[in-house]
Amino acid sequence: MTEARGKTLSVESNWQGGYRCLVTSRQFEIQVDEPLGAGGGDTGPQPSEVFLASLASCFTLAIYHVAAKRDIALADLTVRATGEYEGPKFARLLLEVTSSTPREVIEPLLERAKGVCYVSNTLRAVSDVDVVLT
Repeated sequence: MTEARGKTLSVESNWQGGYRCLVTSRQFEIQVDEPLGAGGGDTGPQPSEVFLASLASCFTLAIYHVAAKRDIALADLTVRATGEYEGPKFARLLLEVTSSTPREVIEPLLERAKGVCYVSNTLRAVSDVDVVLT
């Protein structure tokens, strides 16, 4: 369940058996599973894909946000997030931005978007994840 109390945000993941879980965020549900080759049932994206989806979608919306604040209309916008695996982590993350909006218009927005993208800012700032049993 997502909770917005003050300045916090939470989602809840409930194990569904095997390598499958159901993530609840406000009134939305996301089925997460591993691919068949990894022992899952392939009923939804795997956790690392959801992670990359968070990064790509947040940066997409950050670009839109900074464009809208400057009354810049975007013709279209696609952000591809790619992670390069190194063991049980990504060693490198890449965001590729594509748009038919002229380069000289969209390029200055990218640096500003970095400043308002919660996901990429968190990745740059947080070096550890606290885990507690409740």
